Amino acid sequence: MQQPCNRHLKETIAIADRLIELAEEGEVECRDNGCAVVYGVVRDCAYRIRTEAERERTAHQALGQWEEDEL
Repeated sequence: MQQPCNRHLKETIAIADRLIELAEEGEVECRDNGCAVVYGVVRDCAYRIRTEAERERTAHQALGQWEEDEL
């Protein structure tokens, strides 16, 4: 059974991945520097969020608190 904290980590990683995709799509279609800055910030933050969530997932795995089907 999936623990709530692990489910939240998995969802966080998925949201960060979607934010990265959104930033990439937006950057292709942006028409001014202001939008490019916004999408750059979104992408940078999403990578940071994903990195931290993946670090926590790895810590849970090391403690045996993450079931393989949760990956």
